[in-house]
Amino acid sequence: MAPSAGAANWRGGRVPARGRTGMKGLLLAVLVGLVLAACSLFIGVANVTPAGLLSGNLDENALLVLKTSRIPRTLALVLAGSSMAIAGLIMQMMVRNRFVEPSTAGTMESASMGLLVVTLLAPGMPVMGKMLVATVFAIVGTAVFLRILRMAPLHDVLLVPLIGIMLSGVIGAITTFFAYRFDLLPTLLAWTMGDFSGVLSGRYELLWVGFVMAAVAYLAADRFTVAGMGQDFTTNLGLNYRHVIRLGLVIVSMVSAVVVVTVGMIPFLGLIVPNIISLLFGDNMRRCVPWVAVMGAVFVLGCDIVGRVVRMPYEIPIATVVGVVGSAVFLYLLLRQPVRN
Repeated sequence: MAPSAGAANWRGGRVPARGRTGMKGLLLAVLVGLVLAACSLFIGVANVTPAGLLSGNLDENALLVLKTSRIPRTLALVLAGSSMAIAGLIMQMMVRNRFVEPSTAGTMESASMGLLVVTLLAPGMPVMGKMLVATVFAIVGTAVFLRILRMAPLHDVLLVPLIGIMLSGVIGAITTFFAYRFDLLPTLLAWTMGDFSGVLSGRYELLWVGFVMAAVAYLAADRFTVAGMGQDFTTNLGLNYRHVIRLGLVIVSMVSAVVVVTVGMIPFLGLIVPNIISLLFGDNMRRCVPWVAVMGAVFVLGCDIVGRVVRMPYEIPIATVVGVVGSAVFLYLLLRQPVRN
């Protein structure tokens, strides 16, 4: 049979119309992200203006604020937003459920428990060591969640996030008890309330680890897509299902630990962005990862700008803004159509 015209055009180097449209949309999303990032640089109490920057007339204090605070904060927003959104996408692929993400599966709470243990036993440990300990705790907490899912009879798709929320509550309650016992509740609040106001140069670079993990997720995107179809299907295609799940577990745990150590918890981010992208582009992870990364950064930048503008010169923590918007979108995803098993 002769090849179709579409196949001939594809092999000849011409991109199909649908691919061109998707690329244009992605470039538009990147442009929106760049505009929001530029706005983020000039929002705040300090008088840093685009005109002063372009003309080179910024005074020393304004230039210092731009270098040590505004630019690191904007980079931290982009890195945290993109990496957490991709971590949520991987979690949904592993569990095969659209209503799961690190903050509803005990992963973030486990990372906070690891930080509390480090603070009690080795308060002088470097930040990298704290991140590694938090990663180990996050891996253990997420593995416990996956084990419970294998043991529990799941007759309804909503039972999966319900189990995750219950596990998160138990872990969070234990962490809060020991934080109260040792007078560390303010420290625990700093970890559980996502806030970028304290991001400065030298205190956000750990988030580049999350960026590296996001790149690894893109390289292994096809494996995660196959693993999302089930263990039997993955094995029939010659892949080791357990190895893929372990890789995803490490990526999700490291990203969660890095974000908690640097800026605290950001709820619902890994839930709503992957769901919106999957509604538009399906479950092909290789195609979704660039969109999820860009839209995660755009979403976090937008929420941070809102939190900084609404009560200027005061600032609403980004966890509050994302929590309000994310809970509304989560309810919409639950109620937009009957949930089927």
